[in-house]
Amino acid sequence: MTAPWGRSAWVILCSLLVAYALTIVPLPAWASAARPQWVALVLVYWCMAVPHRVGVGVAWLAGLAQDALQATLLGQHAFSYAIAAYLVLKLHQRIRVYPLGQQSMIVLVLLLMIQLIQVWVNGLIGRPQPPVDYWLAPLVGTLLWPWVFIAMRGIRRRYGVS
Repeated sequence: MTAPWGRSAWVILCSLLVAYALTIVPLPAWASAARPQWVALVLVYWCMAVPHRVGVGVAWLAGLAQDALQATLLGQHAFSYAIAAYLVLKLHQRIRVYPLGQQSMIVLVLLLMIQLIQVWVNGLIGRPQPPVDYWLAPLVGTLLWPWVFIAMRGIRRRYGVS
């Protein structure tokens, strides 16, 4: 039985809110560079699982919220999330059938692309290049992808999001 759009929207919104909360949880200084891109991981999952509900527009709005949350240039995350969502939407039928290990490699490429767009935009506005540990976040996100996927799939099935 499929859930009505209202309940599906609430489940998707709540999962994004949890991702935003994980994004702002204080971490020790040594671990802050390795903070995974929670919102990007959740968006990739929803774009892959329910592409007719979560797409480029939702990714754009989620990115704008991320920009406001982190006080970055407005549209910076929105642009990178929209591009990532577009790529996932174009390839979602292929990505879904891959084993989790191969999905993790695709997620690595997506997260690296998001980070690269962030560096590019920061360079355009004259900000200095980030330190080398800036690139740890996509690696940590890749390692966490199997658990994020399994948890999100369980939530989707439990609440009948389709």
